[in-house]
Amino acid sequence: MIGRIALIAATLLTPALAHAEDLCTERPGLGTSACTIGTGHVQVATGLAEWTREREDGERRDTVVIGSTSLRIGVGEASELRLGWTPYAQERERAADGSVETHGGVGDLRLGFKQNLMNPDGHGLSVALLPFAILPTGRPPAGAGTWHAGLIAPVTWDASDSIQLEFTPEVEAAANESGHGRHLAYSSVVGAEWEASKAIHLVAEVQAERDNDPDEHRTEWLAGLAAGWRPTERLQFDVGTAAGLNHDAPGLRVYGGVVAQF
Repeated sequence: MIGRIALIAATLLTPALAHAEDLCTERPGLGTSACTIGTGHVQVATGLAEWTREREDGERRDTVVIGSTSLRIGVGEASELRLGWTPYAQERERAADGSVETHGGVGDLRLGFKQNLMNPDGHGLSVALLPFAILPTGRPPAGAGTWHAGLIAPVTWDASDSIQLEFTPEVEAAANESGHGRHLAYSSVVGAEWEASKAIHLVAEVQAERDNDPDEHRTEWLAGLAAGWRPTERLQFDVGTAAGLNHDAPGLRVYGGVVAQF
């Protein structure tokens, strides 16, 4: 009798344990995963360093972001609360005449709630909604100067045991470059993740973004490649890069970070 009860308990617990053991990350890459981390779990994702280079009309802008961190708290098997903050970013601008300006500061506070609508473990066809708001607690270049908000609707699908396709549409009431007011911005990411082994994950993506800022309307196209290494089921280190495919897009972005789940 005891053995039979133990077998039933193990059967009931297996899905929950499988969900707990899957590391549902949103790093690395340009898109957003549809999975959630599960009840009672906490995940911390930190961009240890990120560098972006932009060139336009003889000018060059280099931006370095340090320690951008996202905290995800599982409040249900399909629901999670999210908080994010960037402790420091620095922007260095070199004008065509050779003059240089450098300024830096802390970032804004990011709040969000993710609700998975189908397969919260991320397997099969998985769909989620992620409304978010960003509060103006920082200053440029990390801060926008005013609040802004939006909605992300990530979709993923397992094409095979080792390949997952992703689609991440996003719409946002984005902050104006001036720091006053908001405007429409929207984007989509299409990509694929290959589980080369249990520890190695490779990601390839393309992103299109339209930004209707009153000062300048822009359409950016980016291509990204990234890799994640998981030495354990709860820890990941990653590196990635994204390159601009048109004149409006930043020329190059390189980043690296770490994810830990508890």
